[in-house]
Amino acid sequence: MFWADRLAEEIVAHFGKNAPILIRDEKTVSGRVHVGSMRGAAIHGTIYEALTEAGIPATFKWEHNDFDPMDDIPVYLDRATYEPYLGKPLKYIPSPEPGFASYAEYFALEFQRVIEDAGWHPEFYWGSEVYEDGRMDGVIREALDHAADIRRIYKEVSGSVRKDTWLPINVICPTCGKVTTTDSTDWDGETVLVNCYPTKVEYTKGCGFQGRVSPFGGNAKLPWKVEWPAKWKVMGVMVEGAGKDHSTRGGSRDVAAHIAKEVFNYEAPFDTPYEFFLVGGRKMSSSKGRGSSAADISGLVPTKIFRLALIGKDINQQVNFDPEGDTIPVLYDLYDKLAVGYKTTKDDDYARLFEFIHPDRKLPPEDVFMPRFSQIAFLTQMPHLNIEKEAERLKGGPLTDDDMIELAQRAEYAQYWIQQCAPEKFVFTLQQTMPEAAQGLSHAQKNALKVLYNFIETADGMPSGEEIQQKLHSIKEEMEIQPSELFQALYLAFLGKTYGPKVGWFLSVLDKNFVLNRLQEVSN
Repeated sequence: MFWADRLAEEIVAHFGKNAPILIRDEKTVSGRVHVGSMRGAAIHGTIYEALTEAGIPATFKWEHNDFDPMDDIPVYLDRATYEPYLGKPLKYIPSPEPGFASYAEYFALEFQRVIEDAGWHPEFYWGSEVYEDGRMDGVIREALDHAADIRRIYKEVSGSVRKDTWLPINVICPTCGKVTTTDSTDWDGETVLVNCYPTKVEYTKGCGFQGRVSPFGGNAKLPWKVEWPAKWKVMGVMVEGAGKDHSTRGGSRDVAAHIAKEVFNYEAPFDTPYEFFLVGGRKMSSSKGRGSSAADISGLVPTKIFRLALIGKDINQQVNFDPEGDTIPVLYDLYDKLAVGYKTTKDDDYARLFEFIHPDRKLPPEDVFMPRFSQIAFLTQMPHLNIEKEAERLKGGPLTDDDMIELAQRAEYAQYWIQQCAPEKFVFTLQQTMPEAAQGLSHAQKNALKVLYNFIETADGMPSGEEIQQKLHSIKEEMEIQPSELFQALYLAFLGKTYGPKVGWFLSVLDKNFVLNRLQEVSN
């Protein structure tokens, strides 16, 4: 059973068929959001889709957390400009670009576009709203009234010890506006005693304020492990998972669940702990000048491929997306395999996955031609070739309108991938003159190329890729040459490299006279 359908069944078994299910997730928008955060959006969004398809009333809410403080400055921003704002809630920090209400809004809306472009449409809201409009006031009061219980839970569940005077509240200093520099003590039922310390944290200084402050109406926020269960109660959350690091014994989820039950009298939501979505290697940002933000990675592939990367594996399996490796061609190959399988079956796990990777279940026509992405990536690098004509050769017939749409999309993304981050093994330049590296071929290699020359020269037109491939296999058997020696000789002759795309197909898309001239030149 497809993982989203399995979880939907478990959720229905837990809450019943008639209960409206509220699913929630959130992200603190402290800068450009890493693509790893899309795993949570994708998993919760796909569970929502599975529930609604099963006829279960459900709502998916997403919180842009703009009330957490800035505790560091991203390397892509000017440090001198933002240093004075360290320690302040993200909502009250100016945007890096004009036209946005705040720093948080600028980065949140970029991430929101990625979520929506990927086909998930939760109800978005701001974390600051639930504090400032008073919805959090009740749970803040409960937390402060049960501060001793929270300190006990911290110690018993996670081993974290808090002083007897510690209160579970982070007040925004009424003088300097910072929250990470304050400590609160002496809850009297309406106010807390606040001190804003100049040396509490290393990265910013407090102003020295001391006085009593009401923690309600947006004047303060709860610490994370208390805020999480507080929001569950306030929002009525029934399903909310997180990365596996939060769900370890004694971790933040464990602490939050105890606080939810013992302090807020609320059942912890149905949990869906999931593995991470990683971006392979570090070369991407350093060598290509790109990053691994959600916006960067999602722009490398169309929606259906992005969704396949995000939800193609079970939630307990790690995803490693390596733009500088072969991840993207492999994903396309998997997509094509799913498409072929979907023509014959509609009820297995792979068929369900194929349906879910298409937003609104807008599936492609079953007869659409899907040329391999790696082949299209090669063709985009051959300016002398007409991609449409070569695609017709690969298909073995004229392209339909749907074929043309699919081909154009693949060509566009292949060209962008080649230019931005494709590994060297996918980057080719057809050498117009004989490469210097091809001048040192062995006697056996030259003889083998002479046989290939005779085969192509006597053929009626340029042989097909399959015909060339078959001839190459017969050559290596007849002449007792190792496949690697034969193929490397061809790659060196035409590309100046010892590797390349599938040899038969690669040669078949080249001009016959060009191929014959080069073979003759390198085999003499």
